[in-house]
Amino acid sequence: MAGVAGPGGSLPQHLFTPGVSSFAEFLAQAAPDLLPGRRQLPPGSAAGLSPQATTIVAAIYADGVLMAGDRRATMGNMIAQRDTEKVFAADDYSLIGMAGTAGIGIEMTRLFQLELEHYEKIEGTELTLDGKANRLTTLIRNNLSAAMQGLVVIPLFAGYDLDADDPADGGRIFSYDITGGRHEEHQHAAVGSGSVFARGALKKLWRARMGRDEIVRAAVESLYDAADDDSATGGPDLTRRLFPMVLLSTADGTSRVPDDEIGTVTEAIVAERTVNPGV
Repeated sequence: MAGVAGPGGSLPQHLFTPGVSSFAEFLAQAAPDLLPGRRQLPPGSAAGLSPQATTIVAAIYADGVLMAGDRRATMGNMIAQRDTEKVFAADDYSLIGMAGTAGIGIEMTRLFQLELEHYEKIEGTELTLDGKANRLTTLIRNNLSAAMQGLVVIPLFAGYDLDADDPADGGRIFSYDITGGRHEEHQHAAVGSGSVFARGALKKLWRARMGRDEIVRAAVESLYDAADDDSATGGPDLTRRLFPMVLLSTADGTSRVPDDEIGTVTEAIVAERTVNPGV
C-alpha cells in the first residue's frame, strides 16, 4: 500500500493518524485506485464487458421489510449465470440488492458492508437507517464516471428502522438513480430490466400489514410476472431447483427465507399459472 513510512519505518503514515468513520474516505487516502469510481477506464462504452444483474423487488409488511431477486445474469442475449446472488444483508438490520453491472455491483455491496462495519467500530454505535442510506448515496455518486461509460449500478436499499416511533412502521425502502439521488418508497419498489412488470404485479398484490407468508408469496409472484415479460429476468428453474432469493429485515435482524420454502411457494404459483396462465 502506497504512502509515507510511519514511525516504525515500514507502515504508511495514514495508519498512525486518527481514523475517519468512513471506510471509503479512508480508502481514498490509503489506496484510491481500489475504489471502483477512481479507476481509469478506456474511452468508449464498457457496457458489454460484464454480466448484467436483474431484477430486485422490495416490499414493506407487518413485521418489517422484504427484499427479493431473481437469479439470472445476462450478457446481451446470452445467459451468463443462472444462480447469481443479487440480494445481501448489508448489516444486522438492513438489506441491499443490486441491478446493473454485476461485478461492480458486488464490489459496491462489499464496500458498503465494510463502510457500515467500519463506522460502528470507529464510533462505537450503528448508523441510523437514514445515515446508512446516505452513505450508499455517496458510493453511487462516486461511480458516476463509470456509469456514464455503461457500467451502471442501481441499488435498492431497505431495512428495519430501530428508531421508528411505532415498531409497526419500522420497515423502510430507499431507491436510487445513477447520480446517487435517494428516494424513499412507502409501499414497495423494484429495480432492473424487469422492474416495470414486477412493480405492476406488486400494485395488484400488495396490501398494508401483510403477514410474512403473504408478502413472500407476493414477491415471488411479482418476479414470476417479470420473468414472463422480460427475457433478462430469470423465471423459476424447477429442474435445477433454482428459485428467487428472499431476505427479510425485522426487529429481530436480517434473515434469508429457506430455499425449500421458496421452492414450495414457487411450485404453487407455477401450478396455478398452468391452469390459468393469464395470457
